[in-house]
Amino acid sequence: MRQPQIDLHRLLTDVRELVETESPSIDLDAVARSAEVVARLGAAHVGAPPERLVVDGVTHLRWRFGSGPHVLLLGHHDTVWPHGTLDRIPYAVTDGVLRGPGCFDMLAGLVMAFHAVAALPSPEGISLLVTGDEELGSPSSRALIEAEAREASAVLVLEASVGDGALKTARKGTSMYEVEVVGRAAHAGLEPGKGINATVELAHQVPAVAALASPSAGTTVTPTSASAGTTLNTVPAVARFTVDVRAWSAAEQERVDAGMHALEPVLEGAKLVVHGGINRPPLEESMSAALFERAVSVATRLGLPVPDQAAVGGASDGNFAAGVGTPTLDGLGAVGGGAHAENEHVLVDRLVDRTLLLHGLLEDLVAGRSAEGSRNRP
Repeated sequence: MRQPQIDLHRLLTDVRELVETESPSIDLDAVARSAEVVARLGAAHVGAPPERLVVDGVTHLRWRFGSGPHVLLLGHHDTVWPHGTLDRIPYAVTDGVLRGPGCFDMLAGLVMAFHAVAALPSPEGISLLVTGDEELGSPSSRALIEAEAREASAVLVLEASVGDGALKTARKGTSMYEVEVVGRAAHAGLEPGKGINATVELAHQVPAVAALASPSAGTTVTPTSASAGTTLNTVPAVARFTVDVRAWSAAEQERVDAGMHALEPVLEGAKLVVHGGINRPPLEESMSAALFERAVSVATRLGLPVPDQAAVGGASDGNFAAGVGTPTLDGLGAVGGGAHAENEHVLVDRLVDRTLLLHGLLEDLVAGRSAEGSRNRP
């Protein structure tokens, strides 16, 4: 396996251009502008423009090279950072550390993907999908991701790594709920007994929901935001609270989902309406194990730092890919830290070796070395 030259200066130049193009997920115009920059950079590296796929106003990009099952590179160009963040946290490289909003999650990973594909003898057998709403839970791109993953032999996700470069071989699945409590309003001073207090009912339901957690299975069920009532002197007619659920297995997600929809009111006359449900399925280790072994083998062969593996509680679009049964390996992006935080950063001296690892893994997968089939195994 040959080892190409990766131009660090050009990597940094490309990352800077993406970081300095603000792309908060909630601003569709900004996401569209960001997509144009990503499209131009990608085309310059891979030699072809992408398809522009606009779904519900959100701009996604797709490249496909050749026919048959592809190795799918999966990433996103939206960020969590609002307009004006660049004024406080401008792009900078100091003492080997690159900073700037979105650099770690996951703009550096996109740039690495373009450089890795450009270094291949041919992009034949590769597809790239770059979405624009991952930070919102991928409401408009989920169907695209799942459709591309179903046609792929393997999915490599350019989300950032863990710690010193560990690859993400398991991710918890996520479920999101809102519990709406419906009571009946009444004057709190004149006739409180004629009311049905939604706040009191909410107080009964929160511990019932929290009890659905299973520490032994690693399943967390966390009541988060809550609201109730309208005025100080009115028995509240409506209350609501949201619930974040994380689980390592689909079976645990389904158990909690059944429990959420089986909730019963405690106060006579109160009603409960449960909104939401399972959002992202888990990326279970069985879906990444063979790809991880392959990545370790490639790193060893090329004399690159051999990555460790990690299981993480956060979800990504890789969960959707694994959920349709396609082998998926996550965390192949930058080494650094501070995702979604003021100290977001990328270690410059790891950009080249990580790009080489991605390139080597792509070359190995496309060549079909030691291939054992295209479904459920890389």
